[in-house]
Amino acid sequence: MKIIRDVEEMMALSRSWAGHTVGFVPTMGYLHRGHTSLMQLTRPLCEHLVVSIFVNPLQFHANEDLGRYPRDPEGDAQKCAAAGVDVLFIPEGFYPANFRTRVIVSGVSSRWEGAERPGHFEGVATVVARLLGIVAPTVACFGEKDFQQLEVIRSMARDLALPVRILSGPLVRDDDGVALSSRNVYLSPSQRERARSLNRALFAIRDHRGTVGERLAAGAAFVDSDKIDYLAIVDAEDLEPLPDDAPVTRSARAIVTARYGSVRLLDNVAIEPDPR
Repeated sequence: MKIIRDVEEMMALSRSWAGHTVGFVPTMGYLHRGHTSLMQLTRPLCEHLVVSIFVNPLQFHANEDLGRYPRDPEGDAQKCAAAGVDVLFIPEGFYPANFRTRVIVSGVSSRWEGAERPGHFEGVATVVARLLGIVAPTVACFGEKDFQQLEVIRSMARDLALPVRILSGPLVRDDDGVALSSRNVYLSPSQRERARSLNRALFAIRDHRGTVGERLAAGAAFVDSDKIDYLAIVDAEDLEPLPDDAPVTRSARAIVTARYGSVRLLDNVAIEPDPR
């Protein structure tokens, strides 16, 4: 496996692959089974597989955890090599000094995480657009754990006619049901135990039969957290909330974000339409 840190070197290599299939998995590092599952999903689809590790400052704000975001460069490299990655791209000097561009995806980015973290998805869309320009993949894979982020990236790629297939990988849970996340390392043992409630809440919403409001009430009863930022059932494409007084009549997602001390955890589960 080759490790590249220079942006120009990565661009030159990706251009030398013209006519080849290139797979790409962008990450912020501190890799876990959720990340490696995306590599395993992408590996059979490409001749060259690239993984990037870059903690993107544009998607963090002053009161967020950019400086303390967990890092494990040696462990990450070992996981990538074991997954059959050809190139690990760890860019230095990623944004040029005169960088002026921002990418805004309206609509799908405005609610939920977009409302809780203003400017977050602008940073996400901007870094992903630049990474896609550098790596020039034919397929790029993103996890469904950050479901709203996935839809933002899908929208950006479609609207800008980017020549890349956006592939999604299923959310991966730990043995106790908690969705895998690099930030889980910050949970205390008691917080970790309480965080299991999010999984139970979402599955209760998924399995309950009734209106959207009734499903949400069934799920909310399970949540044990310091604060719920949101718990909702949304359209699976535009992420607009479904009417409380109606059953689920189209593909949807139950989404939740809750706080445990300073840690925010995201989770979601697919909901199929009620049989008619």
